[in-house]
Amino acid sequence: MSIDSFLTGNEVTFHDDDIIVSKTNLKGHLTYANKLFLEIAGYTEQEVIGKPHNIIRHPDMPRVIFKMLWDTVRDGNEVFAYVINRCKNGDHYWVYAHITPSRDMNGKITGYHSNRRVPQLDILNQTIIPLYRQLKQAEDLADRKQGLLNSENLMSGYLADQQLAYDEFIMTVGQNQRRGYR
Repeated sequence: MSIDSFLTGNEVTFHDDDIIVSKTNLKGHLTYANKLFLEIAGYTEQEVIGKPHNIIRHPDMPRVIFKMLWDTVRDGNEVFAYVINRCKNGDHYWVYAHITPSRDMNGKITGYHSNRRVPQLDILNQTIIPLYRQLKQAEDLADRKQGLLNSENLMSGYLADQQLAYDEFIMTVGQNQRRGYR
């Protein structure tokens, strides 16, 4: 088993007030990682700077979510997503990520910035984890290209059933369970 696929099944978390921050260039290579990113992922700054952000990608994360995420930020828009990441030692951690394009003074996108907070466990357990399992299963039942199409179709159908666009879904899922919801 390679170190890239080693998983412990142990979940680690961080404090509700903490924020994991990272920045990438246009190709998704890390240009900045804050102290919390390094601590929770178990890497040193030297190990991650210049590396693809997917160095922390967990194999259970559906590719369709990353495709949607990258398509959105490359179009110049912000996006929110629930993401499971893999630590260097094989542990994992969930985040609620907010990713935005970084721009120069002329408005040209120069990279991407992500702030990640602790997600609500009820939202993960009741909605996100079951949905991601279905998406991942759809991806794994076919070759890489067809699997992604299967997953995209499944996600589109899920959102159509909810009568929501993706951003509306993310903003409203478990809304009544969120801190501060009235």
